[in-house]
This record gives sequence, structure tokens and C-alpha cells, in this order.
Amino acid sequence: MKDIYIFGIESSCDETSCSIVKNGKEEISTVVSSQISIHKHYGGVVPEIASREHVKNITLVIEECLEKAKMKLEDMDAIAITYGPGLIGSLLVGVEAAKTLSYLFQKPLIPVHHISGHIYANNLVEEMKFPLLALVISGGHTELIYMKDHYSFEKIGATLDDAVGECYDKVARIIDVPYPGGPTIDRWAHEGSPSYKLPIPLNDESFNFSFSGLKSAVINLVHNEKQRNQEIRKKDLAASFQNVVIEIITKKTMKALQERKVSNLIVAGGVAANKGIREKLTELCQQENIHCVFPPLNYCTDNAAMIAASGYFAYKKNRIANLELNSKSSDVLN
Repeated sequence: MKDIYIFGIESSCDETSCSIVKNGKEEISTVVSSQISIHKHYGGVVPEIASREHVKNITLVIEECLEKAKMKLEDMDAIAITYGPGLIGSLLVGVEAAKTLSYLFQKPLIPVHHISGHIYANNLVEEMKFPLLALVISGGHTELIYMKDHYSFEKIGATLDDAVGECYDKVARIIDVPYPGGPTIDRWAHEGSPSYKLPIPLNDESFNFSFSGLKSAVINLVHNEKQRNQEIRKKDLAASFQNVVIEIITKKTMKALQERKVSNLIVAGGVAANKGIREKLTELCQQENIHCVFPPLNYCTDNAAMIAASGYFAYKKNRIANLELNSKSSDVLN
């Protein structure tokens, strides 16, 4: 059986990345050009700056990826591209690059939803087993997705407001932690004591999430403590905040696994790198005999290997776009 090589491009936010993946599971070459050092001066991603950096870097990243693999675009079977969701200006750079390569080298153009990319990052760890539940936790998404087969996505729960990663960054900003604040909050949570009382958000029987109330509770707590001239115990606050996040995420995830009678869980997205969430989900899944897979840290953040992996299965299902493909800042995963 002929090996299939997919060339993936990812530019949905502030990473310019290209990758070559064989048969949807073997990473041949990946290059990521990150903009964190630029955006940290502004406390978050500035869309216009991100777009300009993608324009500067996209050609260099493509060339480096191919050189690293000692391959040519003629060797590829298809070009996979993140078309959305994300920052529209950033997405446009990647989409236009992919369309150009598709046209010049006469390769099929495979549109990939960013969330499906995060999910299929797990296929680079081990082949996905169905049926499964995917917990997607990132800066822009908090979703529970049921899959009975490849490219069969049923969203059974989602955030009603802030995503969990966005909440981490906002809480970090409140207590003066430099961007990106999520990793620092996670580290401090393991060093502090959960001594502050915070509400558990949307603690109901649904599979939906809400984190804006938790963010507001942290803002009010910090404000009130400052009004009383009380010192904020930052590590204790980080531990208190993270404990609440872990409690609601794991509760709803385990409930969904039980109700859907699923014994396979994959975790995806930038917040899948969170040590506290990894530890608690691993513990609970071991207790319930659930097979749980986390991607390695380099596959948690945005990268093109996940787009190429997802693109392989889209290609096999003949999900091919024409050169009229456009970027979408928001789109439903289907």
C-alpha cells in the first residue's frame, strides 16, 4: 500500500508552522516559528502584528520544513491547511500560501478545522480507538466531542463564554503574571495551598462550561483584598483557582464518559499541557478503567503536524477544497 505524505500549514494565531506527516501518524518534519517573545510585550496576541509576522515567516518555514525532511513538494500527496477558526488575518496568510502551493504543484487542497487538528494530534501518539470522547481545552475552546469514527464529530458540550485557557491568561493578568500566564499559574498551583474560597462555575448536569463567573470572582477577591490592604498570596490563589477548574472539567468529562459508555478519552489543546489537569484525569481514568491519551507538550500548542495528521483522514474521505477556499474566524466542527 502506497504511503501518503501530507504537507500541513498552520497559522491560526501566533505560530507559523509547517509539517510533513506520513499516513496520518508518523511525523517526518515539523517547523514552528513562535511569536511569544513579540506578543508578551503587549500582554497578549495583537492580531495585526501576528499577521505581519506570518507574512515574514511563512516562506522561510515552508523551505526549512522541506529541507529538514530532505523532500520536495512534488513528493507530497496533498496540502492540508487550517482554514479556521482563528484570527482572520493570520488564517489568510496560511490559506493563501496553501492555495498557491496547491495550484503550482497540482496537489489536492485539504481544508482542516483547527479543533480537528488538536484532536488528531493524539493520532501521532497512538492510533485513535473508537468510540472516544475528546476533551478540547485551549485558549479559545473548551469542548467535549464524541467520535464514533474518523471525522465523525458530535459536540456534546462547550463553553458558554470564556474558554478555560483564556480564563487562565486573564487570571494571570489580574495578579501581574507575564503573558503567557497559564504555565506559571499551573506551576504556582502545585506550590500553593487552595485557601481562597471560589465558586464552582456552571456546576450543573449539562456538559457545558462557563468560566467568566470564575474570572469575575478572582477579580472581586483581588480587589477586595487590596481594599483591605491585604497581601495577595499569589500561589495560594493560583492553587484555589486551578482546583476549581480541575474539579468542574474532570467532573463533566467523567460524567460524559459514563453516560456515553465510552472507555477511550483523548485530551487536546494548549491547556492539555496543564500538569494539574493531567494528573487528576489520569488518576480518575485509572480508577474507572478508561484509556486516556495526552499528546506530548509540543503537540498541545498550535503546530502543523496536527493539521497534517487530521488532513490525512480528510484526504482519505475525499474532503478536498477548490481554490475558492477562504478563511473563517469562526466555524462549526463537522
